[in-house]
Order: sequence, then C-alpha cells, then structure tokens
Amino acid sequence: MATYLILATTNSMVIYEHENSSWHELQRGLHGQAATCVIGREGVILAGTHAGVFRSDDLGATWQEASQGLSTRYVRWLSYHPDISDFELAGTEPAGIYISHDGGESWHDRPEVASMRDKQGWSLPYSPAAGCVRGFAFHGERGYAAVEVGGVLVSDDRGETWRLADGSQGNPSYPQPGAIHPDVHSIEVHPSSPDLVYAPTGGGFYRSWDGGKTWSLRYRGYCRAVWVDPGDPEHLILGIADGVDYNGRIELSRDGGRTWQPASQGLDVPWRRHMVERFARVGDELLAVLSNGELIAAPLAALEWRTMLKEINGVNAVTSLTINS
Repeated sequence: MATYLILATTNSMVIYEHENSSWHELQRGLHGQAATCVIGREGVILAGTHAGVFRSDDLGATWQEASQGLSTRYVRWLSYHPDISDFELAGTEPAGIYISHDGGESWHDRPEVASMRDKQGWSLPYSPAAGCVRGFAFHGERGYAAVEVGGVLVSDDRGETWRLADGSQGNPSYPQPGAIHPDVHSIEVHPSSPDLVYAPTGGGFYRSWDGGKTWSLRYRGYCRAVWVDPGDPEHLILGIADGVDYNGRIELSRDGGRTWQPASQGLDVPWRRHMVERFARVGDELLAVLSNGELIAAPLAALEWRTMLKEINGVNAVTSLTINS
C-alpha cells in the first residue's frame, strides 16, 4: 500500500510519495496553472484551477482537461460524495455548483444556485465576482455548501439540488440572532449525525445541532478552517484570527466550543499577516495550509507543529491518496 500527498499550488501540482517515514517528491505537473483545490480517490486526481478542472489517472505524470459543461472555469473547491463512486462537485467563482457523475469528464450546473446568487446579491469583498462556493460536506442524503459571501446551502438529495439553510438569510448583510454570518468559508458535518454542522465564517465560528435551522456562535473572530474529530463531536481544532490574516493562531476545544485553549505549540504565534486556510488529516497527523502558502503539520496526539516541505511555496490545498500496491 502506497500513500501519496498531493499539493495544489499557485503555479503547479506537486505529488509526494511516503517512503521510509518521510515524503519524497515524485513529480510536478500542470506547470503555469494556478491550482486552487484538489481531490483524489480510486487512483484519480482532480485539480481545480482558475481555468477549469484537470484530471490525472497516473499520479500526476500527465493531465487532461476535464471541464466539459463547466461554464464557469474559476474553480474554488472540489469535493466528492463519500458514499458514491464517481460523484464529484465543483464550487466556483462567481458562486455556482456543478456536479459530475463520471469522474469529472462532464459537469452539470445546478441552476438554482445561480438564481439564489443573483436574487440575493452575493458578493466578494476582494473581487468583482458575485460570491463563491468554497466548501462542501456530506452525510448520507444530506449535503452542505459554504458560500462566501452568501451563507449556507443544504441539499437533501445527495447534492442533486440545493436550497438555503433555514438559518441562513442568503444575503450579504449581517445576520439576525440565530442565523449564521453570511461570510461562510468552509463547512463540516459530523459522522454521528447529519444535523451536527460546523462553519468557520468571517464573523466567527458557528455550530448547529439541527441541520442549519439555527446556529450558535462559539467563537467570535475571523476563521476559515476547523478540524472536527470524527470520534468526538466536542473535540475541535480551529484556525482563528482577529481579522483577515491578522493575528492568526490555532486553538483547541474539548467541549464543543464553549471554552478554548492555545494549540499552537512549536509555532511563533500570533502570525501578524497570515492564518490557517485549510486543515487536512493525513494518517495520524493534521496538516494545515496557511494563507501565506506554507504547509505545517503536527501529530494529532501531541499537536507539536512543524513546517513541512519547506521547498514548496504557494500551497493552496492538500489531500492524500492511498493506492494498493
């Protein structure tokens, strides 16, 4: 059994192989492409870029464009349904959701998302585009999508159709009590229940116990990423900051977000001009992509962080792929 680490960077895709307890670069590809996101499953890698989706069936040695039907080419996030082989999703900027039933060979727009976007006036503070979809989470029939700046979307048919969560107003204005902040950066659902949802936002970290009908603010601040322990819904690791890329740090909660403690051992925090962009678990370690393009890692048992793969710059996303030898 071989394990690979796949990095989406600002100018290429980089694949590492785990060998002799360390990572060794295997190859690079998609040179010159700004890769934003990546997924890997069943020996297939899909990379999202500013110019669409690209697919590799040979661990990144070669890449083919896989954007048929993708009318919006700026892909912000890719995901797949964990229970369905060959069912992939792409979130785009401007905000849209596309689905594929053939490994990314062809894509199909979910038109209701664009309708909500135009009706509600979704937006981005740093771009003229009308918002973006930058996260997905699934639990059986239930699916969730994170919209910046727009709110949380819900699907009750495994991602085939989408609607606004009851506790998401769908407009870029500040939320009413019980509703989630509209600047949603990522979304997670716990394996124990489709109703237990977590969302880092521009207004803080939110949690819902009823499938997004109501939300509780568990940490006021600015955050883009949370890791939720699949074995314990109260155990959370959060990338939090005081503002956009300002005073970033990592904190931990073992009571569902009621209290927090520092979890930045080994790091010189607060980071004055960057923060955690994404978390990804690889084996017994937690990896964190930082907004300055660095990659750090720590054993989940100890959370002693270290810089990882210092030779790589401009990392935007990371995933792992395990293949039976």
